Amino acid sequence: MLRPRLIPCLLVRGKGLVKTTKFKESRYLGDPMNAVRIFNEKEADELMILDIDATAEGRVPDLKMIKNWAEECRMPLCYGGGITTAKQAQEIFSLGVEKIALSFGAINNPSVVKEISDMVGSQSVVIVLDVKKKLFGGYEVYTHNGKKSTGKNPFDLIKQFQDLGAGEIVINNIDADGEMKGYDLALMEKARNSTTLPLTASGGAGTLQDVKDLISKFGIIGAAAGSLFVYKGKLKGVLINYPGFSEKEELRQK
Repeated sequence: MLRPRLIPCLLVRGKGLVKTTKFKESRYLGDPMNAVRIFNEKEADELMILDIDATAEGRVPDLKMIKNWAEECRMPLCYGGGITTAKQAQEIFSLGVEKIALSFGAINNPSVVKEISDMVGSQSVVIVLDVKKKLFGGYEVYTHNGKKSTGKNPFDLIKQFQDLGAGEIVINNIDADGEMKGYDLALMEKARNSTTLPLTASGGAGTLQDVKDLISKFGIIGAAAGSLFVYKGKLKGVLINYPGFSEKEELRQK
């Protein structure tokens, strides 16, 4: 049975765990492997790890690093960063990763989505769209850590990638990243109306109530978060955390 998912999203920069605000102001938090181990203990629904500089620096995925995470991880693992070909995706799947996240690679070469989907099945192909509000209304998709505008409408891209065989869409809200003021529910409603695929919101969660609000409105949806699961308190002390079973079940009640 499909259920709402609570997904810690870990950002990696130079092999270290970091957290950004609006895709800027990177703060070093420690070793990502330690975070993986803690989320294992806390039995997270799944885990997303993004190498945020791979595309911007023109790097291919670091297979050794990914292999180490995959071997340690006891929950479904989604990796993203620098993936541009079906061959790279196949190598990453062979390491034990369940899902791959495509962003620039898919926007730059949409046919790669179909290639990977035909190879491993759509359930393993996740499209991450980094979305920002336009000055005079509407939304636009960016790449390269939010520095390059694509000029593309996210809702048009959602429909295109659904047709090409994507299995899940993640809407990563640049404006809300690290702000901890709640998800943009209006943005997610537009995304929900654009697809029948599993959908995940990322960017803005600051409390478990924000997660509750998202699930209450949309039901079956993914709630991805970085700050919520790596910080504690108003001063943002670094503390890896995740709700326990009963707390999570309460959040899932509409």
